[in-house]
Amino acid sequence: MLPPLPPLPAACARRRRRFRVCRCRGCHGDGGGSGRRMSTVVVKPVAVFGCRPRVGGGLCFLEEQVVLHAAGAGCLRLHLEQKWHKFIPGTEKSRGVQALAVSPNRRYLAVSEAVAEQPVLTVYELSSGPARRRRTLAAARLPAREAVSLAFSPDCRYLAATTAPPEGHLTYWLWEQQRLMAAVRVEAPDSGVCQVSFSPQDNAQVCITGNGFFKLFKYSEGTLKQMNLQKGEPQNYLCHAWLSEEEVICGTDTGKLFLFETGKLHWETSVEYKKPPRELEEDVTTNEYESSSDVSSGLASEDNSSQKDSLPQISAVAAYSKGFACSSSPGVVLLFEKTKEKEVYKESQEIWLPQDLFSSEPKKSGRQDIICICFSPSEETMVVNTNKNQLYMFTMLSTDLMKEKAAYFAYLNFPLHSASVTGLDICIWKPILATCSLDRSVRIWNYKTNTLELYKEYQEEAYTVSLHPTGLFCLVGFSDKLRFISLLHEDMHVFKEFSVRKCRECSFSNRGHLFAAVNGNVIQIYSSITFENINNLKGHSGKIHAVKWSTDDAKLVSCDTHGAVYEWNLLTGKRESECVLKSCIYSSIALSSDAKIIFAVGSDQTLKEISESSIQLEVSAFGVVYTAVAISHSGHMVFVGTSLGTIRAMKYPLPLTRDFNEYQAHAGAVTKMSVTSDDLFLLTASEDGSIFIWKVYDKGDGILKWEKEVEYAEEVLIMRADIEEKSQAMLDLQIRVKELQTENDYQLHLKDMYCNEKIKELEENFAQEIGSLKTKHQILQAEKEKQELQHQFQLSELMNKQAREVQQLESDSNQKLLMENEKYQELQVKSQRIQEEYEKQLHNLEESKSTAVRELTEYYEEKLNEKSVMLKETEEDMRRQLQAHEEIKKQIEEDEDREILEIKVKYERQLSEEKASNLQLKGEIGVMNKRLKSLQKELKERNGDIEEMRLEQQKLQGIIKSLENDILALKTEIQERADTIQDKEKHIYDLKKKNQELEKFKFVLDYRIEEFKKQIESREDDIKTMKEQIREMEGELERFHRESTQLKLNITQLQQKLKATNSKMHRERQKENVSLIKEINDLRQELKVAHTQVHDLRSTLRLTKKKQAIQDTAPSSELLSSPAVLRLNAEKESENIIEMQQLEIQYLRDQIQEKGQVLAVQPLLVGNLPKLNLERSHKTQQQ
Repeated sequence: MLPPLPPLPAACARRRRRFRVCRCRGCHGDGGGSGRRMSTVVVKPVAVFGCRPRVGGGLCFLEEQVVLHAAGAGCLRLHLEQKWHKFIPGTEKSRGVQALAVSPNRRYLAVSEAVAEQPVLTVYELSSGPARRRRTLAAARLPAREAVSLAFSPDCRYLAATTAPPEGHLTYWLWEQQRLMAAVRVEAPDSGVCQVSFSPQDNAQVCITGNGFFKLFKYSEGTLKQMNLQKGEPQNYLCHAWLSEEEVICGTDTGKLFLFETGKLHWETSVEYKKPPRELEEDVTTNEYESSSDVSSGLASEDNSSQKDSLPQISAVAAYSKGFACSSSPGVVLLFEKTKEKEVYKESQEIWLPQDLFSSEPKKSGRQDIICICFSPSEETMVVNTNKNQLYMFTMLSTDLMKEKAAYFAYLNFPLHSASVTGLDICIWKPILATCSLDRSVRIWNYKTNTLELYKEYQEEAYTVSLHPTGLFCLVGFSDKLRFISLLHEDMHVFKEFSVRKCRECSFSNRGHLFAAVNGNVIQIYSSITFENINNLKGHSGKIHAVKWSTDDAKLVSCDTHGAVYEWNLLTGKRESECVLKSCIYSSIALSSDAKIIFAVGSDQTLKEISESSIQLEVSAFGVVYTAVAISHSGHMVFVGTSLGTIRAMKYPLPLTRDFNEYQAHAGAVTKMSVTSDDLFLLTASEDGSIFIWKVYDKGDGILKWEKEVEYAEEVLIMRADIEEKSQAMLDLQIRVKELQTENDYQLHLKDMYCNEKIKELEENFAQEIGSLKTKHQILQAEKEKQELQHQFQLSELMNKQAREVQQLESDSNQKLLMENEKYQELQVKSQRIQEEYEKQLHNLEESKSTAVRELTEYYEEKLNEKSVMLKETEEDMRRQLQAHEEIKKQIEEDEDREILEIKVKYERQLSEEKASNLQLKGEIGVMNKRLKSLQKELKERNGDIEEMRLEQQKLQGIIKSLENDILALKTEIQERADTIQDKEKHIYDLKKKNQELEKFKFVLDYRIEEFKKQIESREDDIKTMKEQIREMEGELERFHRESTQLKLNITQLQQKLKATNSKMHRERQKENVSLIKEINDLRQELKVAHTQVHDLRSTLRLTKKKQAIQDTAPSSELLSSPAVLRLNAEKESENIIEMQQLEIQYLRDQIQEKGQVLAVQPLLVGNLPKLNLERSHKTQQQ
């Protein structure tokens, strides 16, 4: 048993009653007076079971075997092989991750969250240890709504974020410096899915898609400029992916794929709605059955309705080296590979989600919407996320080896909860916990190995679960009944049902012999052995939210929604104490190991410590609502869960200040909490469907340790029928293995023979080739020697030639150098002369230039004097004109003032008239607005009609296409039939020719028949003599039958004798029996041969009879065609055969008599002799 909680000192208790604010020192720890400082409790998440849905980019690979996905209020790193979990908690007071992105070098993680209704962007640095928060982008500079999609640039320096339409914004960040580089508004008509991504090579190019828009932006000089112009009808783009530096593939809600190259549409295709292979097989069988029935109109309408419901939409797309993967229908991923044909990409394979056999609806379990696809760095593994919080994986290596088009995913680890977890409980014997959820499933987890051990879905929602201390049974409260379930090795078996509807709370006692179930406002106590209702605890006026047993199972504590906490005595069935606070709705309670202190939490944002029917202490929750509470078995630690999904760990006695550790965990309110019996693990569940397993540490002492290590039970339950089935299956498999071994040995032997033959052939071929190569080598060696000699001779000749040519070139070059030297000297003399001439010309030009400059200066000075005189005259004219202008200006201003007054009066009149007309127009506008609204309604109805008409048009187009295909098929059939008619006409013509030839041949045969008729008359006498001989042979055959029947009787008598003497002489004469059995078997075989020969003789005799009858009745023309000449020889041969058979039968009779005498002396085993099949031989003789 666990150590009891130490009682409080009396002085401390009195002080608590008087002052709820102060805390006395010396009353902590093991019973007082130590005065040491309180050490805080630390918990660390070691496993997380859950996945957050609808997160932008919510699934990605960090390494080849490490996957990151959103879970709870943060992100989870999961190793696929080693199965370890590393949780990255979100920002304080976060409502959960909205979007995430991993940098291309996989060093950084960007997360979008909403904290206290303010958007926050956080960048983490991922390392081998815990993730470190690197930067938090300023909330003041972010748009009003949180980002729904994030993307890192190729060099990881920039971060793009987008908010959801209709008030969509695209922001471009230099995240290391926390600087917003650019922002642009993205206008969209309606809200919907929005995605942003960077080009794989260009930091400045960003792509964004959504409902009605596909835009490419280029960042330059502090702004984002749009690069492409949208053409055609706007589409609702649900997803996109970059295939290369210029190519982007986009998927729409109508099942279309668009490939854009540098912003222009390059290729498009439509993907059909896919059905799983198993459903297609079922549809084929149902369609065959329906085609045989007469009701066709009703089936057509059903097909139309199913087609309307099953429209394809591309919900996710991801690129890889060979092409891309996309999800066009629920539960399927299509792989497209690049081709060299007109179709740029072609579908290569379908990968389906598997049907969950433990689900209540297996077909629907495989039809989940796939919302995210990602590939591992080596592209060996593909992982997908579904709208029901499930994660699946597929090994891409198998695609090259698989011949079938369809393949299937497997669970990444195991199926997860997809709705709020309503129940959680643990047991003592095993390291397991049971959970139930509104997704109608019950699951058994192992918190030591972090695995799912059992899982089953039911038809009704599950509200509560309780594990038996042995871990072999559990109670589950469903909406219709309370069920007692046996936890088998691989299944859950309902052992007993109780008529308790909507049981919201149930609990086994600590010893397991009783269990409590809440039925309305009554707590019913049942026996776990006899299942009898022992007691009913009545007294609660509100709904009961929690029930806890004391360690000795003598007391029960419960709380309800009307603020009542009751303590029940199970021996008397009466209420021992109560504490009622009507202003509080209690949600959870915990009981100390000595059952003296109750901890309760509820709607009043406090943690209450109750003892002796009164509240001893209230600890504030500091602005949040506590939803769950748990206490360690040692009594020194208290854990509470909040409505925000956080976990708080504190020491006992409870602190009044914020002296606790708070951890970000769940994205919804914590529904259940429990501490294991060894106080090493804390288990929490939440409304977001996630389950956390926490390791408990003491900051001062490290990990908590028990005095004795807990040894867990390994026993499991299994049904007798399951054992029999498995043993039978094992036997069948063993037989199958033996058969396969023999087959494999035979196949290997054949392969060895084939390989040996091949080796021999190859050796012979190689020997021949080696011989031929040796001869070739010798020939080539001889040729090489000849060529070397020729080469040396040619080389000597060339060397001599080269020496002569070098001497000639030297002499020629010397002569040329002398000539060139003479020319150079002559040219030097010429250049000196030319230089002297140019110097003289330059001197003359300078003199002429100076004279020209003097003349020009004199000319322009005279002109300047003239212009200055003219300027003075123009200034005097300007003064006169200015005076005249001022006089004119004054007159114009006076005239304008008069005109302004007149215009003002005029426009005031007009304004009054306009106001009157405006009042009239407002009335008309009201009428027009009403008309506009009615027209808008009509427009919406018309749009709906147009959409229906469009769907009908698509159906009709499909029908037209099918009819066109039928027309083409019929035309081809007509052409084929015309060709066959021509062939038949040719054949008829050939037959007519043959007929003419046959008529000629018939005339010749008639002549020969007349000649043969004359010969037949002489042969009829011979036939009569043959008939008499046949009658004699039939008599002999009858005699043979009689003899064979006598032989059968003798053999049966011998067998009876053998049976009588078999048991006496079995061990002594075993060796002799073997030889005798062989001889008898040989005799039987010889008898069978004799019977068959007799049968053959009879058949030959019958044939001769039939032929004789035909010869008697048939015309003479037919008799001529039979071989009558050979008839006499055949009859002689048959007589000889019959004589031989008679001799053999006589010999066999003698041998059988001899063997019968021997057997009378030495009896044999009956079991070793196979029975003679005399009846079958007799039947063959009669035939």
